[in-house]
Amino acid sequence: MTFGAQQTMDGRPPKRGRARRLIPLAVALWAVLEIWLLMMVADAAGGLTVLALLVGGVLLGGFVIKRAGRRAWQRLTDSLQPPKAPEAGQAPGATGGAGGNGLTMLGGLLLMVPGLISDAAGLLCLFPPTRALLRKGLERGVDRRAAAFGPGTLGDAFQQARMHQPDGKVVQGEVIRDDEPPAPHRDGPQLPR
Repeated sequence: MTFGAQQTMDGRPPKRGRARRLIPLAVALWAVLEIWLLMMVADAAGGLTVLALLVGGVLLGGFVIKRAGRRAWQRLTDSLQPPKAPEAGQAPGATGGAGGNGLTMLGGLLLMVPGLISDAAGLLCLFPPTRALLRKGLERGVDRRAAAFGPGTLGDAFQQARMHQPDGKVVQGEVIRDDEPPAPHRDGPQLPR
């Protein structure tokens, strides 16, 4: 028996899901497409232009991630402060920022990844109209996935996912700690120690 390799009841390894088979192929295809596109641009515009594009993408992506991180840190510190009275022209409960920084940070990360396709995808995550469309699409996808779990909280879904083992068995139990020996009964005879 080997440790670390999962096996089913009949001794065969479990089947891999469709996504787990296709993701490595998609990443390899994406890398080949990025390299091909960079070579095409290098032939048309020159190698220094491609180098400038790659360095510019890394610098811009680093700036975007740094700015989004600062904004997230500022929102965190603001949320830990006691609430203030709203200013004269501001509605109660209104904040200065709009939404989270997840797509902004993803856009910065995609800009830092070498390649023109990833740069285009990163710019789509940064441009406000397309970022709003992406956010709505992601929210719909998450809601659809959450509906598959039925009613309950996200914690319930994690609890159910954690209890089901790969072989289909459900392991439920209760931990009972026996740190201290039981106290002797006062009604019964005392045993010598």
